[in-house]
Order: sequence, then C-alpha cells, then structure tokens
Amino acid sequence: MNQKYPSLLLQKAIDEFSKLPGIGNKTATRLVLHLLRQETVAVEAFGNAIIQLKREVKYCKMCHNISDTDICQLCANPQRDASTLCVVENIRDVMAVEATQQYNGLYHVLGGIISPMDGIGPSDLTIDSLMERVANGEVKEVILALSTTMEGDTTNFYLYRKLEPYKVPLSVIARGISIGDELEYADEVTLGRSIVNRTRFTGTV
Repeated sequence: MNQKYPSLLLQKAIDEFSKLPGIGNKTATRLVLHLLRQETVAVEAFGNAIIQLKREVKYCKMCHNISDTDICQLCANPQRDASTLCVVENIRDVMAVEATQQYNGLYHVLGGIISPMDGIGPSDLTIDSLMERVANGEVKEVILALSTTMEGDTTNFYLYRKLEPYKVPLSVIARGISIGDELEYADEVTLGRSIVNRTRFTGTV
C-alpha cells in the first residue's frame, strides 16, 4: 500500500469509503475527516448502525422488500390494495413509488432486470415467487414499473409471456418517464403521473 496520507489508519478508512457507489476519493476524505472531528460516541453509533443493519435486516418473504420482520409493513398493512401488484426492479424503486403517494397496492421486488450483458438471467430474479402470487388468484392487476431501458423492456416482455396464461391484466407505467431513464431518478410528480396513467401492456411498447 502506497501511503498517501499522514496516517495509515486514515488512509484505510478513506479507501473503504471510496468503495461506496458515487463516492470518489475527495468525498471519501471529506466524510472521514468529518467523522474524525465527531465525538467517539457518535462515531460508534454510526458504525454500530451499519453493522446492525447488515446483521439483522431481513427481506420480506412476500414481496422481497427490505424489512425488520419476516413480512414487511406494506404487505402486512390491511389498508393496502392486495389486488394490485406493482413489479419493480429494486428496493430503491419501492421507495420512489411510495414517495409519489399515488399508489396503494402491494409490490414485488425482482432484485434486478434481465441483462445478458451483465450475466443476469430470469433465474437470478424473483420471477417464480411472482408467478406464485399471481397464481393464487387474489391479484387482479400487475403493474410493470421497470426502468424504460432496453433491459427493462426485455424484462417486461418476458414477464408478459410468463404471466399470460393467468389472464391477469398487465399494465406498464406511462412513458412520462423518458426512454432510457431509471425509475429511482425520476421526480415524484412525473413518476406519480406515470403510475396513475399506466397503460395496458400487450407485449409491445
């Protein structure tokens, strides 16, 4: 290790922060120096929160959203419309749709989208459990709220073919989301309108 800082401990901490997505060396340095100026108890609370998150966090057995319990608060909420299922790529997308306050159904987190270039195929996603949820007969509409990218459209079509035998209406979010955009980066108003103005999906965009 080439030492660039006056302390190897400082350098190690900066190197670890730099591994986080979107965090460059300058930002990592600023964050570490900020923590260094804090009281020890505050830094310990920060570190312990991350460790506890990693050790104790669960994933909902129904929708695969992040949760503190086996069934997440959304799935357990009797006020949610269990007949509508919104399929999203990841947990961040659940947060994005919830922030719009325009949707009151349940979710299904795929854990990614089909992307052969990245080595992600249908078997890497939670598609089997999605089909089980639809097969039980309670779901009356499936909303495909995936990113409007080529990979997102490929996944939409794959899900359409897999779910077609169940005769459950499929919708896609309206194209107020620009082509090529990822859902989590859409503003709340645009995303909310895209959910409300969703259109029937028939296997083509």
